[in-house]
Amino acid sequence: MAAISILGVPLDLGAARRGVEMGPSAVRLAQLASRLEQLGHDVIDTGDVAVPTHETLRFGAGIDYLPTITAVCHEVAQRTAAIVRDGRIPLVLGGDHSLGAGSVAGVANALAERNQRLGVLWIDAHADLNTPESTLSGNVHGMPVAHLLGHGDPGMVGIAQPGPAVRPEHVVIIGARDLDQAERANARAFGVTIYTMRDIDERGMRAVLAEAIAKVSDGTDGLHVSLDLDFVDPQEAPGVGTPVRGGATYREAHLAMETMWDTGRVVSMDLVEVNPVLDRFNHTAELAVGLMASAFGKRII
Repeated sequence: MAAISILGVPLDLGAARRGVEMGPSAVRLAQLASRLEQLGHDVIDTGDVAVPTHETLRFGAGIDYLPTITAVCHEVAQRTAAIVRDGRIPLVLGGDHSLGAGSVAGVANALAERNQRLGVLWIDAHADLNTPESTLSGNVHGMPVAHLLGHGDPGMVGIAQPGPAVRPEHVVIIGARDLDQAERANARAFGVTIYTMRDIDERGMRAVLAEAIAKVSDGTDGLHVSLDLDFVDPQEAPGVGTPVRGGATYREAHLAMETMWDTGRVVSMDLVEVNPVLDRFNHTAELAVGLMASAFGKRII
């Protein structure tokens, strides 16, 4: 069984819609810790990273928040690195997906101290490959993968020591179905593998997962899984900040998470973009907890 440390990051500065900062509380309310403990895991909730709010900052929007988000991501990186050094798995609850620039960098930093490398599966309706220069929206939650690969804002890129946090051949995006033109160009330029929902439709989730896991496992020593709940179709997961029709089904999402546990390689995980304001009776948070149970070993038989 695993030793898991939960870390909340109530961050909404990178997103266009408010409410996602309540995601960690909603997931905790859905009994995340007890569900994992029932599976036999040692679970510690380490509380939340302190995050400034829109009301306290009182300025700007979008890209204006990048320095503040970078500071939060530095703290997230320090916390996740310490958890990994302690022999535990950080399970980071968001909050918007910009936090991934910190969580992944922190885990990569801890592994680098052992001369090890990290592989990343970014499971998301979006590729998050924009940079401050290419973004149309200015929303920082559309940029973390680019920063982890060493592109974009120097402060955000510099969280990983040594940088970049991950190599392009060690990053695979799964479930993408909403990319803008700049992200398509960046994906080609950066050398990242993307499996779209069309790939899943044509080949099946199992085949895509097997190929993706093989790619990110080649030359790496651990796997980070970053799950954005908008990967799942909005009929199943209505409470997300940027829903896109045509996502993974309930069973496809559980299969993806069950397969993560089967690898035996997961060293860290993000669970992000749960937005209770847009949800129905905490349905999406409850789905998220069920997916985490599958990711940490729950089986039908």
